[in-house]
Amino acid sequence: MAVPAPEPMPGYGQLLKRGYGSLKEAIKACGDCGWELSRQTWTENAYLGWGEVLLCGICALGWTLLRRAAARRLFGPFGEWCNLQPKDAAKMPESAWKLLFYTLSWSYGIYLLFFTDYPFFYDPPSVFYDWKKGMDVPTDIAIAYLLQCSFYGHSIYATAYMDTWRKDSVVMLLHHVVTLTLIAFSYAFRYHNVGILVLFLHDVNDVQLEFTKLNVYFKHRGGVYHRLNDIISNIGCLTFSVSWFWFRLYWFPLKVLYATCYSSLQSVPNIPFYFFFNALLLVLTLMNIYWFLYIVLFVAKVLMGQMQEVNDVREYDVEDSKKTTTAKKKEAGLQLPNALKEGLHLKNGLVKDKRL
Repeated sequence: MAVPAPEPMPGYGQLLKRGYGSLKEAIKACGDCGWELSRQTWTENAYLGWGEVLLCGICALGWTLLRRAAARRLFGPFGEWCNLQPKDAAKMPESAWKLLFYTLSWSYGIYLLFFTDYPFFYDPPSVFYDWKKGMDVPTDIAIAYLLQCSFYGHSIYATAYMDTWRKDSVVMLLHHVVTLTLIAFSYAFRYHNVGILVLFLHDVNDVQLEFTKLNVYFKHRGGVYHRLNDIISNIGCLTFSVSWFWFRLYWFPLKVLYATCYSSLQSVPNIPFYFFFNALLLVLTLMNIYWFLYIVLFVAKVLMGQMQEVNDVREYDVEDSKKTTTAKKKEAGLQLPNALKEGLHLKNGLVKDKRL
């Protein structure tokens, strides 16, 4: 079978026109859609063994134990040695851990997409060429899936019980659940090719975010202002803002959503769970837009002079820093002991309930 020539990347208008048209035709052709057909489709097309689920669960537990060990024996002591401010020392291990993982995962994604024979980045519709139910997953892609699936399983627990609680933490939990579902189901239905492209387009922003946050934490250490870290954090904030739009709001919809909404039906007319996967990818897109609003909010505050330095506007202590020093001392002095006794969680060193 001859492989079609790579298509030029579409524009937003073409994505909406062809995507809507394909969705409309798929709905018309699905006269008997329902629970019974979904159950039958799952039985005939899903290939996911209990051994693979168990292995993923064990690796998720391993990530959790490894993070605890790294925070206590490596990142925490390093923050103390650098004499970081208490609130920064409390948040630094989380960012260091995430930077380490996302650098590893994104580097592996670069290897798969640009240093192998996979054409998925330059020709996204090719992710569905020669698709067959139950087809073998190449070992190098299976490794990426194991790493990512187990890490997002760990991340659901970590967001609730280990990470700093932020204004968008509930959305972050939803993001991890959606991502874990996409990874697991795309592996089971052998949509692993498009999955690698999705992960690559998202991991880069996490690398930039955590690297920038680390420089924010390190610019005031030892009671001294360090200009180099401030400059790096400013540059990191700029590149993060641009790359977020470019990777998640430009390349992601025009490469991934175009391929899953339109190209998938051209290659596999009766592709299983078409609506389910595209609905999850649309939810992911909406969350990307939601977080982009935080970026716009930050830029607006800088332009209006409401913020003099780079800070994470999702953090509670950025908002609480506007309170008087007396009020903060009173809060820390009176609430913290009771909170520890009652088992309350901390938000950036400030006592607040973790309520969904």
